[in-house]
Amino acid sequence: MSARHRPRNRKSAARMLSTLAVTALLAFPAAASAPVASTPEVPAVAATATEADVPTPMGPPVPRRGLEIYRQFQQGRAEQECSSDVSPRWSKHFAAAPKRLATPSDDTLLLFGYVLDAVRAAHLPSEYALIPFVESGYRPDARSPSGPVGLWQMIERTARNHKVPIRAGYDGRLSPVDSTRAAVRYLKTLHGMFAGDWRLAAMAYNAGEYRILGALKSGGQQARSADPASLAGVPATTQAYVRKLQALSCVLGDAKQQDSWVKAMDRPAPRLQAITLDKQTRRITDWADRHGQDPARVGRLNPVFGDGPIATSGDGQVRLLAPDLGIN
Repeated sequence: MSARHRPRNRKSAARMLSTLAVTALLAFPAAASAPVASTPEVPAVAATATEADVPTPMGPPVPRRGLEIYRQFQQGRAEQECSSDVSPRWSKHFAAAPKRLATPSDDTLLLFGYVLDAVRAAHLPSEYALIPFVESGYRPDARSPSGPVGLWQMIERTARNHKVPIRAGYDGRLSPVDSTRAAVRYLKTLHGMFAGDWRLAAMAYNAGEYRILGALKSGGQQARSADPASLAGVPATTQAYVRKLQALSCVLGDAKQQDSWVKAMDRPAPRLQAITLDKQTRRITDWADRHGQDPARVGRLNPVFGDGPIATSGDGQVRLLAPDLGIN
């Protein structure tokens, strides 16, 4: 998420906001390159996505494999086919993404599955689950010299505006649980605001909703029928943002053609779940040892805690991300 172009007055935003199957594992239907809008251009009552609108990706332990995550991604793509003008530059840039998903020692597949679960539970297209690839390389501990932090690369003001907890000893931007909940809620709002066009919503996530709304107005376009690539007044970096996501989606989509990659993906991939820690837990390594989890992995998944003691909030609600205990 760009540190620039971030008007985030919630009261002002609230007045303007408005309210994707396969029949075989690796066979995917074609769809139009842009989603069909199902929401009115100007709703009678402006609304924002609430906590209840974005279900937490949790549930009873259900074993799954990496190919199931891949199938879920493919099923949920808004753009099922790749056009001939997909950027060669960005396709090359993200060429290693499939390998990262297929590497057992890399946490990317589990994190991707967690984010994808949240995105699909919110009835959003899979392309949104690619944003952390573009923003942070799917690294929960990523820090930009210009200020953005975490999986979703939020600046502090944006994080606070979207109810990400930040307090002494705890920066929720470094929590995949807190930051993903906030990011998906925001994307759901943008998706509705821009008539279900994920490209416009992604532009707004990068550059700010007011800039994209202004570009639509200046160009005499409506979100329902807009051509995002032709919008004037949109930064080149924001146009490139969509091209990156499209290229990455196609790179992952084409990976199924490699038998060795499919074989590597056909391995257990436990779901990650958000766990509320009890007040007696002072360090995540202690929790991991008690519950038979790999302390190093739990630490990598939860950089918000660092190596020090857990900083509890007033209500003691501190959540940790870990592989589902029922299948780990």
